[in-house]
Amino acid sequence: MLFIEFSRCCERLEGLSGRLEMIDVISRELPALSADELPIFVRFVMGRIFPDWSQAQLGIGPNLLYEAIGYVAGVKKDEVVEKINVTGDVGKAVEELLAIKSQTTFFHEELDLVRVYHELMTIAAQEGKKSQREKLLSVRRLLGNAHPLEGRYLARIMLEELRIGVGEGSVRDAIAKAFNADAALVEHAMQALNDLGEVARLAKIGPEALQEVHITLFHPVRMMLAQAGTIPDMIKEHGEIAAEYKYDGSRFQFHKRGNWCRMYSRRLEDVTGALPDVIQQLLGATDHDVIIDGEVIAIKDGRPMPFQSVLRRFRRRHDVAGASVEIKLVPHVFDILYLDGETLIDLPLSERRRKLEGVVNFFIAPQVVSADQTVIEQTYRAALDAGHEGLMLKVHSSPYSPGQRGKNWIKIKPEVDTLDLAVIGAEWGEGKRAHVFGSFLVACQDQGKLIPLSRVATGFSDEQLAEVYDLLKDSVTAKSGKEVTFEPVLVFEVGYSELQVSPTYQGGFALRFPRFVRIRDDKGISEIETLESIRDRYQRQANSPQVQ
Repeated sequence: MLFIEFSRCCERLEGLSGRLEMIDVISRELPALSADELPIFVRFVMGRIFPDWSQAQLGIGPNLLYEAIGYVAGVKKDEVVEKINVTGDVGKAVEELLAIKSQTTFFHEELDLVRVYHELMTIAAQEGKKSQREKLLSVRRLLGNAHPLEGRYLARIMLEELRIGVGEGSVRDAIAKAFNADAALVEHAMQALNDLGEVARLAKIGPEALQEVHITLFHPVRMMLAQAGTIPDMIKEHGEIAAEYKYDGSRFQFHKRGNWCRMYSRRLEDVTGALPDVIQQLLGATDHDVIIDGEVIAIKDGRPMPFQSVLRRFRRRHDVAGASVEIKLVPHVFDILYLDGETLIDLPLSERRRKLEGVVNFFIAPQVVSADQTVIEQTYRAALDAGHEGLMLKVHSSPYSPGQRGKNWIKIKPEVDTLDLAVIGAEWGEGKRAHVFGSFLVACQDQGKLIPLSRVATGFSDEQLAEVYDLLKDSVTAKSGKEVTFEPVLVFEVGYSELQVSPTYQGGFALRFPRFVRIRDDKGISEIETLESIRDRYQRQANSPQVQ
């Protein structure tokens, strides 16, 4: 497939608003693609380059991209930034600049999908002192051969922000439709492989290939997620449930084969080197080949420390030994996904728990199983008294569903009115805060698009604003007066008093008294709150006794 053909497909998708129409367009493209093209097309159309389990990163920030665009278009970098500010979109700015340039250029070396992918792989592989220069030359080469429309989508792919509204669910359904495959089989393969591109390749082969999919060691899968709920509702619906402490720490996924192991964060980043003490604890806890799910908490004087203490260790790359003395980390293991070559995610929680207790000797999180509300409430109070965040309630018969947030896992906390939202814009501060961003525009997600929900200006200390500025200053994609727009890279946990219906924001809701709680850099943009879940929260809020 030529990259111009891919770009025209993206342009068609960008003009659609209906999910079924998008599925139809994508499903018509997939069957004609080769085995090499298929995984690339699928990842690209979702704005991704690498499989979700991969640790690879392109390493191209907005500034490097702007510099390359300026060189190819024959303009200064400041003119590129100005054009982006006017259009509000890097892709469309590149398209307009290349359209002007193409009037004086008579030769383009044709780009195809596979060649673009291999060029991006080359960029990602470049390391060392001269890597930024080499990356710049590679980006120039790609953009120099791109037609204006190709430039629009090439630039967006490089920033991994395609902006055409194609979500993972739509691509999953398009794969099932294109190859006449069972949607549940496609979903299961996605859960195990964590790479829809590879799933599409297998679906083209046939249902037998999808049925043979298994979890693979050192290819991390997404972690199962929880949603807010109540103890009475869970007992009413399911009877006997499993209750576990909800820890204020960082999720991990530990992979072990023999004496070789790796640990991955909630965002599936390899954090093995930052946590040698935790690694040694888990290596000594089992003699089996396993993938286990758990949470690391920081302990001081026998009590758990705040979440940020754990994150400092996850982020650390230097003086790890000193940090392990300063901050003691303890793992709590609560699930097992793989055991000695066997994939376990389809087994009920009760059976997974039995296997976990049979092969892991230490650090298993305590669990109480009961249908008695009084017993569960006593466990909840015990969790809070021990300094933990609350309680997790789990359906005993439920499978492990990677990446899914559903009613099989429910979280109970004293304060549940917080949302994890993407930071997509900001406004410069005033007075002593004029050198940092002072308020932030945050968004939820809906079918692959980011939907503005609120502005957040309170809850920040001066130190936190300085930290946020350092994290976001290189992600600015547009400026307009005091306002800036960001490439979405950072997640805030935002507290609020209530949800309100509002015409001000695109999603139809706004937060009353929004307040910054903390940075959630253990979460990726794909894990932020969905518009659908916010509608559910609003409905629960409307039905709560407090508003009757």
